[in-house]
Amino acid sequence: QVQLVESGGGLVQAGGSLRLSCAASGRTFSRYDMGWFRQAPGNEREFVAAIRRSGLSTRYVDSVKGRFTISSDNAKNTVYLQMNSLKAEDTAVYYCAADDGNGYYSDQYKYWGQGTQVTVSS
Repeated sequence: QVQLVESGGGLVQAGGSLRLSCAASGRTFSRYDMGWFRQAPGNEREFVAAIRRSGLSTRYVDSVKGRFTISSDNAKNTVYLQMNSLKAEDTAVYYCAADDGNGYYSDQYKYWGQGTQVTVSS
């Protein structure tokens, strides 16, 4: 099992930046594909970004390409989402997720954090 705890959310002006962190328990972090999702009030949960357990492959939803970057640090058991050029439309609760299968390819994840709020003011 793995437990996930997100941090780094907050209030930021449009055009600004935030870096979200997701800390995972255990010493086998490198065995998991990791992903970030978000959900705005009244909206469906949306895939944002994912990184393969090798750390060598990443993918993003079109709306954040060129603005967001997902990365991982196995030594710290942490995955990050660097968010630049933030827009009001990015306002949502952001969730990290882990999968010991192939979540990177399937978008299906076994383990989830409880989320961190990101609010972008226009």
